[in-house]
Amino acid sequence: MRKYEIMAIISPDVDERQLQPLVDKYTDTIVREGGTVDNVDIWGRRHLAYPINKKTEGLYVIINTTSEPATVAEVDRLMTIDEQFMRTKVMRRDA
Repeated sequence: MRKYEIMAIISPDVDERQLQPLVDKYTDTIVREGGTVDNVDIWGRRHLAYPINKKTEGLYVIINTTSEPATVAEVDRLMTIDEQFMRTKVMRRDA
């Protein structure tokens, strides 16, 4: 098991009330595959440095998790397929 940080930028079209259930859908996938979710940090709506898909804002979410590499790869794949996610970035944390 390794520690990972998943940063996701979600479309600003998503209502903030729908944000938590959307995040829960992917954290449940991590738990179901045998990993643990250490922390979920929702930064909220932020201005982007450059437009993505002609949008200048996005909802930022940081998920810290301890899981197998295959689990994180699957969650990243699922987020990439989901049209509500504009960008994802997975980083392996040392320590």
